[in-house]
Amino acid sequence: MDVKSAFLNGELKKEVFVKQPPGFVVAGQEHRVLCLRKALYGLRLAPRAWNVKLDESLTRLGFAKCEIEHALYTRRAERGQLVVSVYVDDLVVTGANDQDIVAFKQEMKKLFRMSDLGLLTYYLGIEGTDSITLCQSTYARKLLVRSGMAVAKVDAMGYRSIVGGLRYLVHTRLDLVFAVGYVSRFMEDPREDHLTAVKHLLRYVTGTFDYGIVYPRCGGGKAEITGYSDSDMGGDVDGRKSTSGLIFFLGGCPISWQSQKQRIVALSTCEAEYVAAATACCQGVWLRRLLQEITGEDHRAPVLRESRSKHIDIRFHFIRDCVNGGRIVLGHVETGQQLADILTKPLGQKRLVQLMVRIGVEEIKHEGQA
Repeated sequence: MDVKSAFLNGELKKEVFVKQPPGFVVAGQEHRVLCLRKALYGLRLAPRAWNVKLDESLTRLGFAKCEIEHALYTRRAERGQLVVSVYVDDLVVTGANDQDIVAFKQEMKKLFRMSDLGLLTYYLGIEGTDSITLCQSTYARKLLVRSGMAVAKVDAMGYRSIVGGLRYLVHTRLDLVFAVGYVSRFMEDPREDHLTAVKHLLRYVTGTFDYGIVYPRCGGGKAEITGYSDSDMGGDVDGRKSTSGLIFFLGGCPISWQSQKQRIVALSTCEAEYVAAATACCQGVWLRRLLQEITGEDHRAPVLRESRSKHIDIRFHFIRDCVNGGRIVLGHVETGQQLADILTKPLGQKRLVQLMVRIGVEEIKHEGQA
C-alpha cells in the first residue's frame, strides 16, 4: 500500500514560518509571513512529522512497534497475526488471515488517501513472486544502462555512482557482496585499476541478470536461526586488516549477511576469527530478539552489544557470555563447509558456484522463459 502525499499528513509540534509564495501574496501585507499548520514537502521536519503521525495511527489501531526494528509493527488477533513493514510512505502487509489484511486496508483508507497496489511484486528495486523469490534483474539492467560500460577515464563521481548502484544489488546477490565491498573501499580516491575491477563486476552482472534468492516453501515446523562466520587473514594489502564475513539462515534460507573490513589489525588467524565471531554473535542475538518479537515469544533477555573499541579479550568474553547464557550455540565448521567463505575473499569459479547453490542464490526463471 502507498500513502498519497504522505508528508502533507504530518502535524508540526512547533511553529514554522514561511514567506508568502509567489502568486498568493496578500496585497498590502507583503511584509508578513505565514505560519504552517501542516508539514510540507521540502521541510526538514516533514519526514519526522509523517513518521510520528503514522506511528500514532498504527498504535491506535492496536499495533505494537517492534522494539529493535522500528519499521516493523505487529497486531495479534484471534484469527492470527498481522505484520506491517514501513518504508517512508510504503506499507507492506502480511498476515495469517486474508480477512484481517482486507480489514486493515479499509482501516488505513479511512485515515489516509491510500493506493492499494495489490500483491507484492516489486518493492525497493527488488522483484518478488508468489513462490517467494527475490531478484533484482530489472534494477541490474537499469544499472548497466546508467553506468555505461565505455567509461574512458576514472571519474570519482562516476565511480561512486556505479559502486553505489552495485551496493544496492547485494540485497539479493550474496555472490557480489565481497567484491562490491572491496571496490567500495576506494570511493574517495579511485584509480585506474579500481575502475577496471568495477568494469569486471559489471560484466559479471551482465551475465547473471536473473540471479536472486529462492525461498522454497516448507512445512510448519519450528524454524531455527543458523549462522556462519569466517575471516581471511590480513587480506587488505594496504593496511593488512582482515575481512569478516557472516551469513545467517532461517529455516535454511539466507536472511542476513555481511562482509566488512575489520577495524583492527589482527595479529593472528585466531584473533581475526574471534573478531568475526563476535560480530556474528551480535547479529545472531539481534535476529533472535527480532524473531521473538514477531512470534510473540518471551524476549526479556537483554540485548548485548559488542564494543567496537575494545580488543580481543573483550570479544572473547562476549562470545563466552553468549554461549554460557544459551543465546548461541557455537560449533566448528570445516573450510569446505564454511558458507561464509564467499564473503571474505575472491573465489575461483568452481568454489563460487558451489557456494551460490548452497546459500540459495540461483537463476530465477520468469514467466515466459523456457
